[in-house]
Amino acid sequence: MVKEAKNVADANAAKPAGEGKAAKAVKAQKSEQTRTLILETALKLFEERGYDKTTMRAIAQEAGVSVGNAYYYFSSKEHLVQGFYDRIAAEHEAAVRPILAGDPDLTVRIRGVLLCWLDVAEQYHRFAAQFFKNAADPDSPLSPFSEESVAAREAAISVHERCLAGSSTKHDPELAELLPQLMWLMQMGLVLFWVYDRTEGTERSRRLVERTAPIAARAIALSRFRVLRPLVRQLHDVLVEFMPGAAARPAPDVKSG
Repeated sequence: MVKEAKNVADANAAKPAGEGKAAKAVKAQKSEQTRTLILETALKLFEERGYDKTTMRAIAQEAGVSVGNAYYYFSSKEHLVQGFYDRIAAEHEAAVRPILAGDPDLTVRIRGVLLCWLDVAEQYHRFAAQFFKNAADPDSPLSPFSEESVAAREAAISVHERCLAGSSTKHDPELAELLPQLMWLMQMGLVLFWVYDRTEGTERSRRLVERTAPIAARAIALSRFRVLRPLVRQLHDVLVEFMPGAAARPAPDVKSG
């Protein structure tokens, strides 16, 4: 018995050092492929049957996996949609890098970030309304303001932070932490408009970006002037009270002009 154990130990020791890492990498890749398959299948069924009429069992059956396996990767339909949110956020973050590394003009940067989001989300437009019906419920975990959506929300706000930080526009430093959240709210307004936009290639949504990007950039630039300080203070107070997570941050000392 001791001899057999020694032989097993010797055999394990004789394996190439990288073999264990390679096996783990293959397993991780297969796991990610299964997760992607389940998510893709869910999105397909959400489009065909609607969100409410699609069950986890139906998703598992269509994907060719066990129900238990489907629940292993996504504990509920809501988590499937969160996976969809995370995917769009990751795709947007990757696609927007050249814009954030480019022109420092804030109008150009805001326009680029929002148009880039429309490009990334275009393939999902056909079933976006299915999600919005549920996400519009303030108590739903699918709401972009919910705790469950925090990862996707923070990823989106991070893009706006870099958009602002890399620009040549000076802004009120007292709003430095909250401006990216306000820019994200602007993006949420665009998303709502986009969901119901039925023009070819969502042309009106793109036109909306073209019209509002210069206005947003101008408003941010004007925030540094003392004559507008009372308005800045009011804006600050509203953001602190109503923006997700803002109330937990220490309130900066906004002085009057």
